[in-house]
Amino acid sequence: MIEIEETAIPGIRIVRPRRLGDARGWFAETFNRRVLAEAGIDIDFVQDNESLSAAPGTVRGLHFQTPGFAQTKLVRVLTGAVLDVAVDIRRGSPTFGAHVAVELSAENGKQLLVPRGFAHGFCTRVPDTRVFYKVDAYYSQAHDAGILWNDPALAIDWPVTSGKAALSEKDARLPRLADFDTPFVYDAG
Repeated sequence: MIEIEETAIPGIRIVRPRRLGDARGWFAETFNRRVLAEAGIDIDFVQDNESLSAAPGTVRGLHFQTPGFAQTKLVRVLTGAVLDVAVDIRRGSPTFGAHVAVELSAENGKQLLVPRGFAHGFCTRVPDTRVFYKVDAYYSQAHDAGILWNDPALAIDWPVTSGKAALSEKDARLPRLADFDTPFVYDAG
């Protein structure tokens, strides 16, 4: 059984697989296309990605791919824990610039569904955190983009300060939301 929980921003959902446990441990069905489709999440995932972040305070994001290769992501943590964040970057959206932040961990088993039109990123809370996510479009370097993770306009309460975050050079140079001309447009229908 998989439970689906709505968030404050329509389209972003928390997916919570039920764990069946006994003295040996537990088993969970983490993805079931039919169950998700019955809940209105009918997505054709085409690629799986996994990252390992050695140090706590590692920030990856806020990333997205532009239209043509825009991606919906289903994100979960295999080991460790993260603060996982999705930011609405759809021009004209009533929640433009707003975000949802969720603790994802190996312990809680939660997953975050991040639709197209949202920037995504996370900050690791413990050493050796492995994040796994499914995407519905293939990676395209030409469509790879992002916005600055600690842009004050986003008001994300990250568990790490700017001076202590472990970032890639690329992520440190991403533009602020106000300096970014989003290619995503909100569709109310």
